[in-house]
Amino acid sequence: MIIVADSGSTKADWIITSGIGPSYQVSTMGLNPFLHSTDMIEDVLLKELVPHVDSGQVVEVHFYGAGCSDEKRVGIMATGLQRIFPHAHIQVEHDLLAAARATCMDQPGISCILGTGSNSCLYDGRQIQDNVTSLGYLVGDEGSGSHLGKYLIRGYFYREMPAHIAEAFRDEVAPDKTTVLDQIYGPAPNVYLASLAPFVQRHLHEPYISELAKSSFRTFIDRHVTKYRGYEELPIHFIGSIAHHFEHLLLEVLDDYHLKRGVLLQKPIHHLVSFHLDRAHPPST
Repeated sequence: MIIVADSGSTKADWIITSGIGPSYQVSTMGLNPFLHSTDMIEDVLLKELVPHVDSGQVVEVHFYGAGCSDEKRVGIMATGLQRIFPHAHIQVEHDLLAAARATCMDQPGISCILGTGSNSCLYDGRQIQDNVTSLGYLVGDEGSGSHLGKYLIRGYFYREMPAHIAEAFRDEVAPDKTTVLDQIYGPAPNVYLASLAPFVQRHLHEPYISELAKSSFRTFIDRHVTKYRGYEELPIHFIGSIAHHFEHLLLEVLDDYHLKRGVLLQKPIHHLVSFHLDRAHPPST
């Protein structure tokens, strides 16, 4: 039995499979070693994943996650997983590799993540060759749900938003400044900011809101995509909830830059399962 997992900061998808017979998919809260300790990771897995799997039967765990970007963070995540699956081989990789494997497959391309946060990489068909640093929700995360949330809050409180949209924001999101500030300075501000993206989506018929979203995507293209060698010719791939729900605006921005449209996926998990099963059970020749 193997487990393949893809985790953002908000939600994690897990598929449990032997490659023969049915697979089982489970969702848990997102696990990010920048935000969660090993003890918290273990606690979440015990409550949300273990009831759905016989941990003693699991021989491999392939975990792809936001924040798994250096030895320290990989260690935090791997230790939490090893406590739950003591007999399994644990492999923890960055979610960028998940994006690249799921979208580029064995071809060169630029793979981008637009979800709660954002990231990107240049992939040569086998491995990541370049990555413009993602600075997280405090400084970066351009084009992401948290970035859209920041734009929305600034527009509202700086009185740049048309009055009728501001009224809708008060009615649908937050009646006062205290409500917003309590969330921004709470335990998961990036998740709160990203939770405002549905408001943006519901009001995309408003020119102010559609321009706000396109501005966020243009900033992502300018600060990330255009920094990669060969970006003018390579396909630009996207995965993530924001890429999925704002697909038409994102593609408009790519066309404005005369960039090559690539694959657009909401989630990479099923492609990743195929990737690992193919390598666990290589086809006979």
